[in-house]
Amino acid sequence: MRLEVPVMTQADAVPPAKKTIPKVRRPPAGADPGALPRHWFGGVALFTHVSNGVNLLFPAGERFFVRSVRHFEARLDDPRLRAEVRAFYGQEGSHTKAHEDVIERLREQGYEVDRFLRFYEWLAYGVIERLSTPALRLAATAAAEHFTAIMAEDALERRVLDAAHPAMRELLLWHAAEEIEHRAVAFDVLAQVAPGYLTRMGGLAYATVTLAGFWALGTAMLLRQEEAPLRELLAAAKAARGDDDRQIARDVFWAGIKDYARPGFHPDHRGNAGLAQAYLASAGA
Repeated sequence: MRLEVPVMTQADAVPPAKKTIPKVRRPPAGADPGALPRHWFGGVALFTHVSNGVNLLFPAGERFFVRSVRHFEARLDDPRLRAEVRAFYGQEGSHTKAHEDVIERLREQGYEVDRFLRFYEWLAYGVIERLSTPALRLAATAAAEHFTAIMAEDALERRVLDAAHPAMRELLLWHAAEEIEHRAVAFDVLAQVAPGYLTRMGGLAYATVTLAGFWALGTAMLLRQEEAPLRELLAAAKAARGDDDRQIARDVFWAGIKDYARPGFHPDHRGNAGLAQAYLASAGA
């Protein structure tokens, strides 16, 4: 029996309407991590370090995204997509610098993060990246951009950052809006240079395992440096959460994985560009 494998075709992958080419911006004026307290997310250590755990991954991760797309840039014949790619590089560069400043603030607060960062960068980019094909790296980038975009949607739509310190709230909302703005760039490059469905699913597996694994390790590393026992940190987080029974893993990530796995999926079909536009307009960006 022959196995029929769905293929991501251009007809499936092209969104119904083109959006504005992303714009490279500076972080908002109020997004200065030098003012951050240790527990900047509602005064709750667990919430803070879950966010800090992924913040640790951003600088090296976004450099990886740029490398993965740049490898195929010479093969792009669509002037508009090439312009989007250049804007993607600029936005990711700005995000990298902003999150490096946050990491420096963690060091100033007394957190030991450099051993974790050395391990993460060695394994993720010294080993896994080198063992992966260029197409798989690009597919992982497209999937990771989907994850960052669905986290961004959640932040903007559900106002989950309202309890965060104003500086970090502004930084993360700016980052979130730009992630939505350029969410389809790596995907569109993948659709042009390596449109196979299995490649896309391989990238989804790559991005899911590495993001979940390194995020969990980074969060655990930071929580171990807190003086309070873990059970007290969990109890404080439960009390702060109140009656909200939403599960991020189920309601955001699992739903996003199922959406991405559809053969005809395109990031722009989610129709949430207005969230980013509304924030950027309110921020004067």
